[in-house]
Amino acid sequence: MKAVDVQGLSKSYRVRERTQGFVGALRHAFAPKTRDVPAVRDVTFSIEAGERVAFVGPNGAGKSTTLKMLTGILHPTSGRATVLGLVPWEERIALAYRVGTVFGQRSQLLWHLPPRDTFALLQKVYEVDAKVHRDRLDRLVAAFALSPLLDKPVKSLSLGERMRCEVAASFLHAPDLLVLDEPTIGLDVVAKAAIRDLVRARSEEEGCTVLLASHDTGDMEQVCERVIVIHRGRLLVDRPVADLRRTWIRRKVVTLLTTEATVEIALPGVAVRERAPHRTVLEVDTSVTPVESVVQAALAASRLEDLSVEDPPMEEIVQAIFASAAVEEPA
Repeated sequence: MKAVDVQGLSKSYRVRERTQGFVGALRHAFAPKTRDVPAVRDVTFSIEAGERVAFVGPNGAGKSTTLKMLTGILHPTSGRATVLGLVPWEERIALAYRVGTVFGQRSQLLWHLPPRDTFALLQKVYEVDAKVHRDRLDRLVAAFALSPLLDKPVKSLSLGERMRCEVAASFLHAPDLLVLDEPTIGLDVVAKAAIRDLVRARSEEEGCTVLLASHDTGDMEQVCERVIVIHRGRLLVDRPVADLRRTWIRRKVVTLLTTEATVEIALPGVAVRERAPHRTVLEVDTSVTPVESVVQAALAASRLEDLSVEDPPMEEIVQAIFASAAVEEPA
């Protein structure tokens, strides 16, 4: 069964048009002019149970509006969707028992109380059997290393510690679907890695479907298997993460560590990205010059101590997708 099935989903907001001058203000007060502003336009996709999917787009792309419709907070203007076999905006309460959420900028933890109290409250909210709750909490505490944090007030926890508790809380009622919205925002590198590893590991062990909205391409690469890109309310791309590189990027990054302080590679389609003593980073357009030719030229021009060939960062790939969409569809 599909965990999420979306067909032609659209959402528009009715807004008042701005007016100028005193007469315009009077007209606006008694007979305001309105117009419909589309936020999501004819979006169609599906997610199989157990998949981990990134939902990516720039600010204002329609990500949050789509997530709100899929969790039953908003009604669509048109189209249909089912989540775990339920229509979200018609069966929101039933759906809430089967979905876990983590919002990087909003906390479900009680701020002045320790996490243990929130976990106890969630057991009542989701009507989980007491023994099942204790067993599951023990496993999550061990997996997320929460023992030292359970009895500290949430307000005294670091952001990374709080987010570990947030993710644990979202898993506490064994959800079939986990919706994450910017779960690593503001975290340092170590805390980000910990959150990503925990989400991926729990999803793999429990078969939980993950829908992750984030501006951080590291979240996308390290947690998800598939990427859905949305831009100006429309779905642009729906592909496995690995395919994005092959489809959108025809470049490689070649790093040369040489005995010589500098090395010059004069080939078409090859540009210098970075240069430092004994280190040169090249960007190679493989549609013009193959990587093999660059390596051969480097061997002929210098004594190599090390060499690496990598794809560009995923962030550049996503930027290329957005740039392509901006050219094809004017604002």
